[in-house]
Amino acid sequence: MSALNDTSVIFDLDGTLVDSEPNYFEAGRGLLAARGVTDFTWQDHEEYVGISTRETLARWKERYGLAAPLADLLAEKNRRYLELARASTRVYPQMARFVELLHGAGVPMAVASGSSRAAIGAILAGTGLDAWLTTYVSADEVDHGKPAPDVFLAAAERLGAAPARCVVLEDAVPGARAAKAAGMRCVAIPYVPEQADDPAFAAADLLLRGGQAEFSAQTVLDWLRG
Repeated sequence: MSALNDTSVIFDLDGTLVDSEPNYFEAGRGLLAARGVTDFTWQDHEEYVGISTRETLARWKERYGLAAPLADLLAEKNRRYLELARASTRVYPQMARFVELLHGAGVPMAVASGSSRAAIGAILAGTGLDAWLTTYVSADEVDHGKPAPDVFLAAAERLGAAPARCVVLEDAVPGARAAKAAGMRCVAIPYVPEQADDPAFAAADLLLRGGQAEFSAQTVLDWLRG
């Protein structure tokens, strides 16, 4: 059996399969602006790339003194995000090609994301990725979000795959840490180029320092085949 045939692939969603960070930024900026916080910038947003929506909002409650219950903030953020996501979410072309190639090779695949389950489902359906990616896990369904390994371990369990035989594709530092904590190999595709030298990315099994601009479906498939 080839290395590829004994491998399962787990994708992060936001910033890895799709360029959804602009939508998350707008959803968060709108939520904060409605509460009088009008100076939230893209640079502020970058601090939370790779962290679950729930954890991000918990930090915002403390940082910005938000009085609303976390559950209410979460519902509003998800509502704002889904409106934007359904209108427009861009799939990275080489990622879509990679998913197609893996599907054609019979490789089991899953998505493990810090987004809500509703958001994951909406994006996969809206982009057509649900034709190949039918198994997915939200950080809302496990005890701890990234950088804890829970969401990746849950995805492996649903695939019936041993963690050591899984390869994770990740764009963010918390996700790269989570992949290693889960005992999985990691392909790192930094969404924020300035983070490429972070130790978590340096520890990845394959680091594409140029992010999506450097990602090639065929090249990574060949790497998986060893």
